[in-house]
Formats: sequence, C-alpha cells, structure tokens
Amino acid sequence: MNIAIIGTGYVGLITGACFAEFGFNVTCVDNDENKIKLLKKGNVPFYEPGLEELLHKNIKAKRISFTSDTAKAVESSLVIFIAVGTPPRGDGSADMKHVEDVAREISKHITSYKVIVTKSTVPVGTGERLKKIISANLREHTDFDIASNPEFLREGAGIEDFMRPNRVVIGTSSGKAASIMRDLYKPLNLIEVPIVMTDVRTAELIKYASNAFLATKISYINELSRLCEAANADVQTVAKAMGLDRRIGPKFLHAGPGYGGSCFPKDTLAILQIAKEHGVELGLINAVVKANEDQKEWAVTKIKKSMGSVKGKTICVLGLSFKPNTNDIREAPSLFIIKKLMKAGAEVRVFDPVAMEDAKEILSGITYCKNEYAAVKGSDAVVIVTEWNQFRNLDLNKMKKLAKGDFFFDLRNIYDPEKARKAGFKYHSVGRA
Repeated sequence: MNIAIIGTGYVGLITGACFAEFGFNVTCVDNDENKIKLLKKGNVPFYEPGLEELLHKNIKAKRISFTSDTAKAVESSLVIFIAVGTPPRGDGSADMKHVEDVAREISKHITSYKVIVTKSTVPVGTGERLKKIISANLREHTDFDIASNPEFLREGAGIEDFMRPNRVVIGTSSGKAASIMRDLYKPLNLIEVPIVMTDVRTAELIKYASNAFLATKISYINELSRLCEAANADVQTVAKAMGLDRRIGPKFLHAGPGYGGSCFPKDTLAILQIAKEHGVELGLINAVVKANEDQKEWAVTKIKKSMGSVKGKTICVLGLSFKPNTNDIREAPSLFIIKKLMKAGAEVRVFDPVAMEDAKEILSGITYCKNEYAAVKGSDAVVIVTEWNQFRNLDLNKMKKLAKGDFFFDLRNIYDPEKARKAGFKYHSVGRA
C-alpha cells in the first residue's frame, strides 16, 4: 500500500518513518524545499531520540521518500494523511488555514478513490468541513472517504508511542475506509493493541479530551503541592500513595513549575473554544488553565521571595525545553520564569543539552553556557526547570564551590533535600516542606 503524509513536522515525520518501518511505501510531502533536501539526506530538523536512525534505515530500504510535489504523492497513494500544524488563534481556537489549504490542494489531484485522514489535532466537525471543501474543488467526480486518526505521541518517546501505542483511534463512517485503516495498523495485531472504531466527530474529540485530562492531573498535583508546603506535608509521598490506586494511576502526578509544550496549552484552550461554540461551560478545564498559569507565577514568586530580591543577582537556569528529550520550547515554563526574572533585574545564565539554539531565536539578553557547571559558575542561585537525566546527579559540592551564592531551587524535586543542604545550599523544592 502506498501512503502519502502531507506535513513533515513532528507528527508527520514520525508517522511516515514508522509506517515505512511497518513495510509500507511512504511519500512525505512538504512545501519547504530546504527541509525536503535535508530529509532526503536523512537529517531530522528537530530533536527526537531514535528518529534519525529509523529514517536512515528506511531511506536505504527505499520505503520512504520526500518531495514537494503534492500531485505526484496524491496520485500514487491510496491513503493520504494530513499532518500540518493547527496553531492557536488569539481566542484559543485552532487555526485551520493550513489543513484547509492542504485539502484544496489534494482535491486538485484526486483521480481515483482515496482515504483522506486527519492526523493533525483538529476541532470537532473538521472532517465534515474537509469533505465539503474537497467535494467543491474536485476536477472530476471521484469517490473518496474522510477519516480521523488522532495521534498520541509524547515528545521524546514518539517512536515508542507509535510502534507500541496504548490504543489506536479510527473515526470514519465508511466501511471501506475502516477496512483500509485497519490494514494500516495490522502490524500492531501481534502485540494486541486495542483499536477504537468510531465516527469522525467522536475521534476528533478524543484527542482534546485526553490531553485536557492529562493537563488536569498535572494542575491538580501542582495545586496540591502548594497546600503540602503550607501544611508541612510531602507532595511526592502524597502523589505516590494516590498513584497506587489503580483508578488514579501514577503518571502525570509529578509536581513542578507547570505544563508546557505544543499540546497541553494549545489543546486545553482549543477544547474550551469548542465548548463555547456549542454553548457548553467547561469549568473544570478553565480552572486547569488558570492553575497552570498560577503555578508558573508561583515558581517565580518562590525564587524572588526566598532571595529577598533578584535585582542585580545572577541566576543559573538549567533546562529550557518544556520536558526532557526534546528541543521543544513552546510554552515552556522556563521561558516564563526567565522573562520574569529578567524583568525583575536579574542576570540569567542558562544551559540545556539540545534546546539552546531554539531559545536563541526568542530569548536575548541572557548568557548561554557550554555546560551545566559553566552556567552555575558565579551564580547567586541555581534553578532546575527541566529534569534532563544529566541534571539528576550533579556534583553538589562542585556546584557549591562554583556558585557565588547558596540558593538552590529544584523545581522538579530530583534532589534529596538533606544532601543538598549538607552541601551548603539553601534548598527549595516543590511541595516538600
């Protein structure tokens, strides 16, 4: 079976590489010629563990190719995935311009039956909208079906999530399209992955509902962390005990400076806008969004209050990406914290293993350092914002000697408070008295 993936961002590229690994012939399409040139050489334009190796393997096997020629890709493929961006508008709703532009472009080149699949995260009703757009722009009457196949890829673990998913969601009203989509995921039958078959509108909502729920767990434990500090309790033990209840589960119950990235901030706002358009009040998700903003503000207040003032002080920030194993800094708590500290008069030194080049495009006036110890040198305070593995076992005694001051803010709770204080730091964490 031939597959076309239109859009070679995070979702599109991982989807293409993994389907190629399943043995399908995949053509990835993008209108950025420079990106296509890079991809043909096997170069990945973002950081994702294991993706470059997988790409090289399948390029060599001639199961994946890259082009800017949409017409050729559409004509030769039975299934066409739309995997372009849906960035948020000012009101929080998803901007569908790119998705709709792709639908119009696809319609120009359909000469035989196709299954057109939205892989992008799209509002409820998008499938119906795309069907109208494509039907109105077809050059000749040709049958096609629309399907929704939302992605559930975690940045830093995207390949594992595609190859060994918790579930696959397929939304379509066509038996023929359903059969073709099932064939695409047949390699997962060996590991008995559940496939949820539903209608397009329900499939579109599942992705938003899932991300909003995970964001809710994060905001819940973050709010609870503030109560734990006030009540002289330990949020980590609270979270552990909660997570042992199978109805709750341990994942996403880790207190920190708030969630970020390309999904949770965007999708929580988008589902609120979808609800508004349908006349429904989602009070809980409104509270989740507010709690997340409050948590980032709380982290800054904690630093400023503990130090008395940050004006004229040098602060080391370790970690820029919103989570480990990615260079994604979209809506990262680090950006909020750094900008607030700078506004308060602090000088900021930073280090991140992979995200500094991306940060340089939007963050100026700070010092980018070659490693974590160089960032610590001469600092009045050290702030860990992202829990990269290499930050988990730093030499605390070496850090204390390099630092000018003795404040240590561990916003991911990765250090033992007693050991940090024994090394001479005034140690502060999240939700631990």
